[in-house]
Parts: sequence; structure tokens; C-alpha cells
Amino acid sequence: MDTDRRPSDRVDVCIVGAGPAGALVAHRLTAAGYDVVVLEAGPRFDREQRIERMEQSLRPSHAPQSVWDVGGERDAYTSAGPDHYPLNHTRTKGVGGTTLAWHGMVVRLHERDFDGRNGGDPWPIDYADLRPYYAQAEQEFGVAGADDNPFGPRREEPFPMAAFPPSHSDSIFAEACQSLEIATHSAPNARNSEDYDGRGTCVGFGTCKPVCPAGAKYEALAHVEKAEANGARVIDRAPVQRLEHSADRIEAAVYATPEGVEHRQEARQFVLAAGGVEIPRLLLLSASDHYPDGLANSSGLVGRYFTEHLGARVGGTIDRRTRQHHIEFITTESHQFYDSDDHPPIKLELVNYAGQPPVGTALSADHWGDELLETLRETYGNTLEVAGLVQQEARPENRITLDHSRTDDHGNPVPQVHWSISDRDRQAVGRATEIQRSILEELDADIEWVVGRDATGPAAHHMGTTRMGANPETSVVDPQCRTHDLDNAWIASSSVFVSVGAMNPTLTIAALALRVADHLAETLSQQ
Repeated sequence: MDTDRRPSDRVDVCIVGAGPAGALVAHRLTAAGYDVVVLEAGPRFDREQRIERMEQSLRPSHAPQSVWDVGGERDAYTSAGPDHYPLNHTRTKGVGGTTLAWHGMVVRLHERDFDGRNGGDPWPIDYADLRPYYAQAEQEFGVAGADDNPFGPRREEPFPMAAFPPSHSDSIFAEACQSLEIATHSAPNARNSEDYDGRGTCVGFGTCKPVCPAGAKYEALAHVEKAEANGARVIDRAPVQRLEHSADRIEAAVYATPEGVEHRQEARQFVLAAGGVEIPRLLLLSASDHYPDGLANSSGLVGRYFTEHLGARVGGTIDRRTRQHHIEFITTESHQFYDSDDHPPIKLELVNYAGQPPVGTALSADHWGDELLETLRETYGNTLEVAGLVQQEARPENRITLDHSRTDDHGNPVPQVHWSISDRDRQAVGRATEIQRSILEELDADIEWVVGRDATGPAAHHMGTTRMGANPETSVVDPQCRTHDLDNAWIASSSVFVSVGAMNPTLTIAALALRVADHLAETLSQQ
């Protein structure tokens, strides 16, 4: 039966985007009794195809992004900055958003990330404001973790599940880290170390990114379905083209169907939850006589301060079996070099998936039989890698704009990414690789690859393009994540980040989304 993509009668809330932020807001608001419509640009993927998509991800003939149907005119973009930005490399559009393909790492920002001591402008809120929402987000996701991080921010609540035990290669790294006086601790994961919330325990397929066929890793589809059970309506393949508005309110979200028919979804309140690229793009596409430079853009900052996390990696081989690729997620990390007065935040990660996996080696080999078996024996299982995230400096010249020379499948200008890596950023990446190299050298490893200051790239964490602040002249949203210019427009996204730290952003996105939902529910109750 064809999906009915006609608009609902005027509802309480229209949410743009069915990723983790949109799903959590929809669930919380519908649980409070409000009528919600969610508009999602991508499709609703069939759960029954997870195994097929996993198998596709293992084949060298398929690009990683093709596993979730990324590409083509729908996802066209251009990169115009000094450093090329591969926007589609890990982008995902569909019900569930980026959690369909994410790694599942869920860590809290530190106190110093909020007050400016870790570099950049301070947030208008502090860690204490988000701490209860961090705990709620961990419960909603189902996070496996342990309170064993001596460098982490204060927490009062236990993790929902026990942490995954250290891997075999973690124990190898432990020898070197202990000798170098580098403290390590468990890595929180949004995947089940035991049955949780109707999802089974992780069974170790080892394809977490881009596909978890077992359903042990959290996907936002879980909260989409809970919201639907509460009465929410979720319309997939309904990309929003523009937001119709008056001087101070959004009146309707205009979306298109796969057949090209446009509809208007009216609502009392609107939540933009489509990520750090598509949100500023939509606001810019919604320019009008009221807002000639883009909706909610009286500050001129919509799209500016596009910020990433930078990757740093050092890897090689040692003369012992490391059992890499038995699991595909990180179980041990170190925040020892995070809160420093000498360099920007650095998060170290002890990788469990270094080198080419055996399936990939076999599928790409040009020989067979005993010869291939001997190759696998020689090349698989003795690799090690220390990876990490490094904070990028938030700068206004890094930004998302519209490229009017190229259009998407609906005739709209595509997003153009202006992105560059500063000397300060490269120095911080260089410091990270120094630490990583010291660990491998302590193990007498043959270092075979380094992703350092001259080869670093983005981690596909899109942040900062509608930054939060108390001053309407220097920010896009207020401390409650409501736009300064429109009183019924809220943004639940990493786009509101002021500084980005070096922590994977999804848990902070979730905490902010839950906080937005509470403020929005209070606003609705007073109308």
C-alpha cells in the first residue's frame, strides 16, 4: 500500500528530521500528549534487509556510503574551502538518521568544554545544566559503561549496563600504557552488553559501522517507533524545501513527495533536527523579504562556525597475534590528554579493527586456494592502531553556504562546504600522533601508517552552524535552543555547539534534544 504523504491538520509540533534528536523529541512530546508530525528526507529502511546490507558493506565493489543509498542528485554538494570536505563519506539519510551507520560511541563533554577553558568561546549553559539530560540520554540509548574514568566529568548516575570487557589487544596496549604512565579506562558504547529495551546482546558481527544486523547497537528508529505508538505521524521521503514564515513565526514546512508534489505542514511549533549541514541549508533556502539573508539569520551566523573533529592515527604490526577485527568497536580509551593547558583536547582510542579485515583481503585478492590461505595467515591478526579525536578550532570562515551553480533532485541549490584546517589544529594533531607513536614504539611495533598533521581529515561530526548564545547578535539560538528571531522555531542538533571538544557528539545531541523537548512542552502548556 502506498504511503499517505498528505499533510496532517495543523498539529502541535512539526519536527524536521528523524535522526536521534528528532526521534527523542518526538517520543518525549507524544508521551506528554502532544500531536507531532515528523518529516524525514530519506526512506524508512526495511529491517529485514540488514543482513543484505551488511554483506554489501563487506564487498570491495560497493562504496561505504552506498550501503545506505547515499549519493546522486539528492545528496549533491560542493566543497570550496582550502581543504576538501568529503560530505557524503559517512552521511546517512533515512528514518534513524546517522545512527543507522554510526560507531555507537557515547561520551559526555567535559566541564571545561562548556566554560571555555578548553579553547573557544564559552557556552551560555554549563555542564551542570546538561548533566541530568546526559543521564537520561544514556538510559534512552542503553549505554554500556563503567565509572572508571579518572579524567571524566562528574556523574552521579550508574550506566544502564556494564561496560564491555577489554579486548585482547587492549591488554597488549595496557603493558605499554602502564610503562608510559598513560591511564586507560573503558569506553562507553550505545550497544547492548546484555539484553536491554527489547534489543538483544551484541553478538560480534564486527560490522558496526556501517551496519549492525543484530540490532544490538542503538538506532533512533527505536524512538521513532515509540513515538508512533504514542500517536506521532512520521512521513519518510518528504524532504522539506523551505519554511514559510512571517516576521516572527514559522507558519508551515513545505515538503515534497517522491512524485514531486509539494505539501504544507502547519504546526504551532517547529523543531529543526536535520543535522549541522541540512539545518543551515534549509534556513538559507527559506530566505524572504523578512529575512533576505536566510531565515533566523539576523546575526549573519547561520552556516558559520562549521566545525569538525580531526582524526589522528598511528598504526603498524608487532610480532604477536592481536586478534583485531574480532570486534569492531572501541572498548578502551584515555582522556588523560583531554583537559590540558598546553594543547586543545585530545581523546585517545585503542582500536580493535586495525588493518584490512580478512574478508576484505580475501574478496580483493587476485589469488586463491592455499596461496590465499597463506596470505591471510601472514597478513591478518598482528596489526595495532592507536586512534583519536582532536578538537578543531571554531572559526567563522568555516561555513555552509548555498551553491547556486548546482541543484539537487528538487531544483534547490546544494550545500557548499567551506572548510580549512588551521595551523593550531595541525599542531594539536601532531601532538596526538606523538603520544600514539610513543605507545607503539614501547611495543617495538613496526610503524606502517601515520595520519598526522599533514594528512588529518574530518570525523564526519558536523557541528556549530547555528551556534547557541545569549546575545542575538553573536548567535542563532538562545540557551534553550529556540531561535532568537522566531518564537516557535527550535533547533535540536550539534549545529548549536559553541565549541566542540574532542568527544563524539551524539550523546550531547541527545541531551540537548531532551532538554529542548522539556522547554517546548512547557511552552506548549502555556499557549
